[in-house]
Amino acid sequence: LTRPKLQKAVTLVETGLERDITPRQREILEVLRRQGSDIWLSELLRLCNASSTTLKALEQKGYIVIEEREMLRQEQGVLQVADEPKTLTAAQLQAVETITQLDGCDRVLLHGVTGSGKTEVYLQAIAPILRQGKSALVLVPEIGLTPQLTDRFRARFGSKVRVYHSALSDGERYDTWRQMLLGEPQVVIGTRSAIFAPLPRLGVIILDEEHDSSFKQDSPIPTYHARTVAQWRSELENCPLVLGSATPSLESWVSIRSQKSEVRSQKSFTPTPHTPHPTPHTPLTTHHPSTHYLSLPERIQSRPLPPVEVVDMRQEIQEGNRSIFSRSLLEALQQLQARGQQGILFIHRRGHSTFVSCRSCGYVLECPACDVSLSYHHTEEGAPQLLRCHYCNYSQSHPRNCPECGSPYLKFFGSGTQRVAQEITRLFPQLRTIRFDSDTTRTKGAHRTLLTQFANKEADLLIGTQMLTKGLDLPQVTLIGVVAADGLLHLPDYRAAERAFQTLTQVAGRAGRGDDPGRVILQTYTPDHPVIQAVQQHEYEGFVAAELQQRVALNYPPHGRLILLRLSSVETTAVEQTAQAIASYLNNYMTPGWEILGPAPANILRVANRYRWQILLKIAPDLQPVLPDWQQVRSLCPANVSLTIDVDPLNLM
Repeated sequence: LTRPKLQKAVTLVETGLERDITPRQREILEVLRRQGSDIWLSELLRLCNASSTTLKALEQKGYIVIEEREMLRQEQGVLQVADEPKTLTAAQLQAVETITQLDGCDRVLLHGVTGSGKTEVYLQAIAPILRQGKSALVLVPEIGLTPQLTDRFRARFGSKVRVYHSALSDGERYDTWRQMLLGEPQVVIGTRSAIFAPLPRLGVIILDEEHDSSFKQDSPIPTYHARTVAQWRSELENCPLVLGSATPSLESWVSIRSQKSEVRSQKSFTPTPHTPHPTPHTPLTTHHPSTHYLSLPERIQSRPLPPVEVVDMRQEIQEGNRSIFSRSLLEALQQLQARGQQGILFIHRRGHSTFVSCRSCGYVLECPACDVSLSYHHTEEGAPQLLRCHYCNYSQSHPRNCPECGSPYLKFFGSGTQRVAQEITRLFPQLRTIRFDSDTTRTKGAHRTLLTQFANKEADLLIGTQMLTKGLDLPQVTLIGVVAADGLLHLPDYRAAERAFQTLTQVAGRAGRGDDPGRVILQTYTPDHPVIQAVQQHEYEGFVAAELQQRVALNYPPHGRLILLRLSSVETTAVEQTAQAIASYLNNYMTPGWEILGPAPANILRVANRYRWQILLKIAPDLQPVLPDWQQVRSLCPANVSLTIDVDPLNLM
């Protein structure tokens, strides 16, 4: 049970009659005065190098009071130098003016290219809200974003800023939650669960990088999307909702935008009949919220977007280069070292190698609990080679011989962040590297530590996964290298193209945010792919138009609705039979506009020794279906089969 943390504090009692004290005791009282006459006991003992006996004597003489007080447990950031509001561009100024004049639960899509200053817009829009005695809630997709964003907010708003996310200790969450309840004007920065923060006087909700799939919780249940909950809460609280992104989700784009001619318009309009996540209940307010599209089409100080050079890796192989780095990227890394600049290498997988295979018989080492291959993870030089499952975290040492044929010829295939870092060290021993992925940021404070080291130029290259793409502002970075873009393109998911475009555009946007121009080198085996072409040309609207055509044709969101039923069990027969029974039951509710896909095995049938099946319900746009009795559906599941119902799923794999 989490309780308030109590700690002893010392308070100076000013009497003016300090005659019966020793020189040592007088020294302690002087330290107390310099500290504001109030200090924690442990801190005073440290500063004075004194004993508790000496302080007890002072208390008995009536010069100090020692008492237990509550000590608030909060995420401690680095002390920030006070920051003043920046001069805004014309587009930023128009955005701030529009947001501060919003009425009720109006919604805004702030579409700003990478480096256009969206965070400064948030800061200047929040300032008047705090002056009105209200609070602001700012959501970010990843914990890794909170240190950098929190530092900027604390430099502007000081102690009014609080942090709330799952990496806090139970005590820190408990105390932060209680401070929110006080109703004092404050800014709460957190991940998706912070949407439930108990702020009594909420003045604005901001979702930064609103397109990010991390805002959706699909496990454990209940499943929800923070953007949907934010929309409902803005209506409950009658406060504005601001969605910010350089690559808005198609749901937000369709919901906020109605016609291409309104690209630069700040006018309100009635949204299309479909909303991406409509509630089945009666609207929470009678006020019909207005929607606004705000564009930040240029970077601050008119800095150009970095040119994207697409390298055809097929051509590299034909010309004899079998390295994971193209000749163009190798040359750029050499120049980086010579010029003393910094760069980022992006690879979509962590670990060393994607899988391990026998070159004699073709056997692939797989997880005994999941239907996936084991990935090789390098720990340190001389340590046992470790194979790990990225789904259930099973691990084993790397065998010397093939378990199938006994051959010693086992080879690592594919590349992860570890292998990229090793290759860089081999090719460029003078380049200092930092690896930034979920393996290196497991410990508390690791995100801040690694980013601070890089910002302080203690490393030349930052090598990481998607965590690098999410809003990080690193002005000193001039080079971005995408080692293998193809791993993002060919996934069995209708959202694969959208996610690939967003990820590649976001990572490209880390370059050239400072005074020096940026450069992006994107390596791929499919240079003519529409996503690659759109990223190269920084063409968001063209990509969206083509992608929406496909979604409309197939009734996929945002022009249709999906409900995904996930079933799992340790018994393969039980889960298959249950899926068949539920699909038969649902067929009784089928009306025009409904479609059942499945039941079918999940893309990865077995995870953690549980067999998984899926049923996907597709609902045509603008159709108000008669939903089945979900309690009846659940009653069809035996005790050894679990069922999760996910409305508007983002992950179908």
